[in-house]
This record gives sequence, structure tokens and C-alpha cells, in this order.
Amino acid sequence: MENPNTRVFTQEDINRLKEIVNEGCSLLTEIDTLKEGLTDTVKNVAEEMDIKPAQLMKAIKIANKMSLSDEQSKFSEIEEILAAAGRG
Repeated sequence: MENPNTRVFTQEDINRLKEIVNEGCSLLTEIDTLKEGLTDTVKNVAEEMDIKPAQLMKAIKIANKMSLSDEQSKFSEIEEILAAAGRG
């Protein structure tokens, strides 16, 4: 029994889908490679400067998103919660 919702693709559609899937796979592989390189570099620099790698990576992500004020606001809220709980 054939699925009535099955879409029939033209040869042009098939070619376009193959192209975008192949390009997408290549791009995602490249992104993974770049992330691995960044992780290694951050680890090495952090070790040299006696900084936690996670903190350096967090700083990079905040800088990338230009979200320092958002992060400060979130931290301020956490400080208020801890102070109210007698833990701050």
C-alpha cells in the first residue's frame, strides 16, 4: 500500500537535494574540525595563562554574541537568589 502523502520529486529536485545535503555534510564536518581546533587552542592558552579553559571559552562565546550585559544581568539575579537564601 502506497502512502498518499508521499511526495514525488522531479529530477531537478533530486539533484538540488543531493547538492544541498552533500554541501551541508561537508560544511558540518568543517565546523567540527574548526571547533576541535579552537578547543585545543583554548586549552593550550588557558594552561599557559593559568586560566580555566571553560572560563576562557565562555568569554569567547560572550564576546562572539556581544552579550556581556545579558550575562551580567543573569549573574546579578543569581547573586540576589543566593543572598535571599543566605548563601551569598
